[in-house]
Amino acid sequence: MPITTQKIGTLEYLTADGISVPHCFTTRFGGVSTAHLSSLNIGMHRGDEPENVAKNHEILANALGYDVKKSVLAHQVHSDVVRIVTEKDCLGLDHHLQPECDGLVTNTPGLALVVFTADCTPILLHDPVTGAVGAVHAGWRGTAMDIAGKAVRAMEKAFGCESKNIRAAIGPNIGFCCFEVDAEVPTAMTETFGEAVEKFIRPQGDKYYVNLKEINRHALCRAGVRHVDVSTHCTACQSDRFWSHRITHGERGSQGAIIVCKERET
Repeated sequence: MPITTQKIGTLEYLTADGISVPHCFTTRFGGVSTAHLSSLNIGMHRGDEPENVAKNHEILANALGYDVKKSVLAHQVHSDVVRIVTEKDCLGLDHHLQPECDGLVTNTPGLALVVFTADCTPILLHDPVTGAVGAVHAGWRGTAMDIAGKAVRAMEKAFGCESKNIRAAIGPNIGFCCFEVDAEVPTAMTETFGEAVEKFIRPQGDKYYVNLKEINRHALCRAGVRHVDVSTHCTACQSDRFWSHRITHGERGSQGAIIVCKERET
C-alpha cells in the first residue's frame, strides 16, 4: 500500500495506507512560522518563536484528533536507544526536557509520539492486535545500529506484540539519489547487516550513495515485520516541500512523524 498526501486547507502531510491509527509525516506546509522556517516548523531550538511552534503542533493535533498536551517528543542524539513511554513522559513541546533517545514506543491510549527529521529516516510502527505504537528517528548511525529492529523488539518485549502483526511505514528522507557519503557509512551498514544490504550501496569514485529507506526496510523485515510502506520522497530533491539539513546547511526547521495510540478495537 502506498504513502499518500492529505490536505486540509494549507496543511499538507503524508499518511501510510497500512497504518490504521492517526499518524502523519509532516511537510513544510500549513503552519504559522515565517521566513526560512516557513511554515510548519515543529522543532523548538531552531530559532523559531515558541508560540509559533506551539501553534504548529496544535494545528497537527487538531488534524489528527489528539490532545497536544499528551505528546511525547524524542530528544534525539543519533543513537539506538528506544524508550518505553507513558503519560508521565508528557513534558511539553521542548524535547530537550526529555531523556535522550531516538525511538519511542507506547501502549498508552491517547499518547501521541513525535520524532523529528530533516534528511534522516522517520519510521512509524503500529500493532493493530495490541494497540501499541512506535516512532523512530533513524539517522545513518541509528540505521547502522539497527534502531528499527530494536524498536520492534522493544514492542514485543514490553507489550507482547508479535512482529508479524506490526505494520510499519518509512517516511520522507534523503534518498538514494542524494545521500553521498564517505566509506564509514557503508562500512557501518555491512558490519551490521552483511552482504544483504550491499545492493543498497552504490560506489561512485571515492564516495558512496546509500539507500537508507531500503536498509531500514531490510532491518524491519529481518525483525519479522511483514508489511512496510515506503515513501518515495527525497527531502533533498524536494527541499521546497521538506526541510533538508544538507541543502540548507542547517538553516532550517524540522518536520517529523507523529503516531497516536488508540484504544484497541473489541
